[in-house]
Amino acid sequence: MGDFRWTSVSISHVGNVRSVNEDSLLDLPHAGLWVVADGMGGYQAGDVASQLIVDRLKQIDADFSIELAIEYVQQQLRESSRQLVEYAKQTKSGDTVGSTVVALLVREAMAVFLWAGDSRIYRLRNGSLQQMTRDHSAVEEWVAKGLLSRSEAENHPSANVITRAVGSHEELEIEAKYEALQDNDVYLLCSDGLNKELSDIEIESILSKGDIAEACESLIGTTLQRQARDNVSVVLIKFSENF
Repeated sequence: MGDFRWTSVSISHVGNVRSVNEDSLLDLPHAGLWVVADGMGGYQAGDVASQLIVDRLKQIDADFSIELAIEYVQQQLRESSRQLVEYAKQTKSGDTVGSTVVALLVREAMAVFLWAGDSRIYRLRNGSLQQMTRDHSAVEEWVAKGLLSRSEAENHPSANVITRAVGSHEELEIEAKYEALQDNDVYLLCSDGLNKELSDIEIESILSKGDIAEACESLIGTTLQRQARDNVSVVLIKFSENF
């Protein structure tokens, strides 16, 4: 297997209901790093949290090996969590100021997913969409235990209750997965503002049309044609193998 080249596009939108965009994204193709952070904590809090994460991660060195890059991302997320816990104590009477985060890190032919919360990474491979991350949420835990069906979870009153986020605890646990890239893989990073409005089947249909710039516009546009109850952020990356 050879090395890979890639192209990426990204859009973040406030949506149709919210007055402030608490999402932040990072699109750093030269460094092989892409991030979506979905802030929580209300006006002048959630946006602070998500922007802090992006500001820390954008300093990554493009020459880092995969081991150093993973260590860097994890360290910056943990430092962000500690900083946000302290910020909340000083300015918000201890109320949580935090953010979900999902990051895709690529070196040569390896993709690494790192995340906390319910922002997601999907992969389109050979026309089939697969969710690569597992939501850190109460309903996801209930589904895993067999207490809820997948369809029941989607409309459950506790669907927005997350169990892990940057800023929720001083000691942040970051989940990580690894996989080898394949030619023509497309990865989607998104905040939950997207999957609240579009089903996986709809996302798969849009991504399967091929052009990621058009797909990115279509994902955001379709969300806005519906309720767009939340901010929505999308990052798309397409990989091609250098034969």
